Amino acid sequence: QVQLVESGGGLVQAGGSLSLSCAASGRTFSRYYMGWFRQAPGKERDFVAGITGSGATPYYADSVKGRFTISRDNAKNIVFLQMNSLKPEDTAVYYCAATWGRTATRAAAFEYWGQGTQVTVSS
Repeated sequence: QVQLVESGGGLVQAGGSLSLSCAASGRTFSRYYMGWFRQAPGKERDFVAGITGSGATPYYADSVKGRFTISRDNAKNIVFLQMNSLKPEDTAVYYCAATWGRTATRAAAFEYWGQGTQVTVSS
């Protein structure tokens, strides 16, 4: 079992920045593929970004490409999501997720989830 806890959410003006963190428990964190997802009220949970165990290969949804950066610190069991140039449409609950499997963008492919952290971007 892997436990994930997100932090760093909050309220920010459009054009501003936030940095999210996901702290993981477990002895094999570096072997997991990590992802960030987000879900707005009444909408599906959508893929935002993913990163391989080594941190060498990040993946991004088109909607956030060029604005968000995913990274990880395997020595500290933490994955980050740096969010810049935020837009009101980025408003959602952001979830950290982990899978022992392959690269994926489907929520159903991830075995472990945090409880989420709210990000609100005002216009």
